Amino acid sequence: MLRECTLVVPTIGRPSLDVLLDALAAAPGPRPAELVLVDDRTSGEPLRPERPGLPPVRVVRTGGGGPARARNLGWRTARTEWIAFLDDDVVPDPDWYERLTRDLAELPADVAGSQGRVRVPLPEHRRPTDWERGTAGLATSSWITADLAYRRSALSAVGGFDERFPRAFREDSDLALRVMDTGARLVRGERWITHPVRPTDRWVSVRVQAGNADDVLMRRLHGRDWRALHRANAPLGRRPQHTAVTAAGLAAAGLAIAGKPRAATLAAAAWVAGTAEFAWRRIAPGPRTRDEVTTMLLTSAAIPSLATWHWLKGVVRHRDVPRWRGLPDLVLFDRDGTLVRDYPYNGDPALVTPVPGAREAVDALRARGVRIGVVSNQSGVARGLITRAQVDACMARLEELLGPFDTLQVCPHGPHDGCACRKPAPGMVKAACAELDVDPARCVVIGDIAADVEAAGAAGAAGIMVPTPVTRKAEVAAAPHVAPTLTAAVDDVLGGRW
Repeated sequence: MLRECTLVVPTIGRPSLDVLLDALAAAPGPRPAELVLVDDRTSGEPLRPERPGLPPVRVVRTGGGGPARARNLGWRTARTEWIAFLDDDVVPDPDWYERLTRDLAELPADVAGSQGRVRVPLPEHRRPTDWERGTAGLATSSWITADLAYRRSALSAVGGFDERFPRAFREDSDLALRVMDTGARLVRGERWITHPVRPTDRWVSVRVQAGNADDVLMRRLHGRDWRALHRANAPLGRRPQHTAVTAAGLAAAGLAIAGKPRAATLAAAAWVAGTAEFAWRRIAPGPRTRDEVTTMLLTSAAIPSLATWHWLKGVVRHRDVPRWRGLPDLVLFDRDGTLVRDYPYNGDPALVTPVPGAREAVDALRARGVRIGVVSNQSGVARGLITRAQVDACMARLEELLGPFDTLQVCPHGPHDGCACRKPAPGMVKAACAELDVDPARCVVIGDIAADVEAAGAAGAAGIMVPTPVTRKAEVAAAPHVAPTLTAAVDDVLGGRW
């Protein structure tokens, strides 16, 4: 079963990664088809993950796109039915491979994902700190990708993780809700991981308040009840109290400036009382050491206003957000006039000349894990002007110049042959999707004439026209999506505008 599973681990190169890899290498049981390690650092020395006992390892890099983009790149470059995500700061149990195999075996088709179980070890000799108690909440969280396996088709259907979530917070709940909105189910498996409490500084609770903006995005995308037990199972927390304490503090300052000392004193007292109550709630269950008490007092004074500030930022930033569409699984390009200059009925590889920005455009798609291909009408073969061997030689030259394509589709027929492959017929688009097991709805076709975008529409794909000086004006006017250049078309695809 694990031969149909790819293990994806996003990482920023923390020391905990070595602990995870050592555990995976030492564990008995069947291995996944591949371990994809997604390096999400902006720079740094190459990772050295190889060690005996691991599945085949492949390292890919995002350049620092954040956890959602890192996970997306990992699953997009995989080709197995299942994608198992692990965080780089967890430790799987020795029987993790065996239990994962059993968890995924013979799951019904309506089950899109299986979540592992999480334990968070807390100190036995003392009460846990505030940070330790917060981390312990992972043990009861729903649909966290610290250990969660998804069907690749389920990820593809919803566009994967929403990259508008910039941090490792709520992006996993958002994905789970979108997957379940398709009618699929998520279940809990029997495998276990340990999530140690990560060392940190005293200001971590202040920094994590930025997640309040992500809560606003969740509400915009999933409605008021997104926190409900039957959905994301996410408690509201203290945001209403934080808002009230912040309002009291602002009122105290404003009334003092307005020359109303009595009212200002009352508002300041409300702020002090609210802050003290919050601090005590955090101090009381903890170890109450001098350092912990100092940390709680300092951060409790700052958290309410920061939580409110980030929440308001989210309200402004996420006013009108569409549902996440993500990247397509496949982008197909017309060849002549789109990727290379159009020399009619060209059979000479020496004349294959990429248009400006072509290599950068296809490389940008590859870097995000999007597969690419070519769909090209070559009626010169049917007309006797060129041979199929010459067409193939020009395609080979194209790959020399622009790098490898995942599929190359050629129609050698003439306009009156009545074939199903010649654009605007959808045959080549459908054939490319079938070859790569891609839903045409997750495919984009980029070309320079109406036949290209019409073929896309007939196949159920999206079409983008990049006109050239010889493209008919009526065709441009009728195209559903027009981009001025190939670079702009690919930018639209990578920006989710397709």
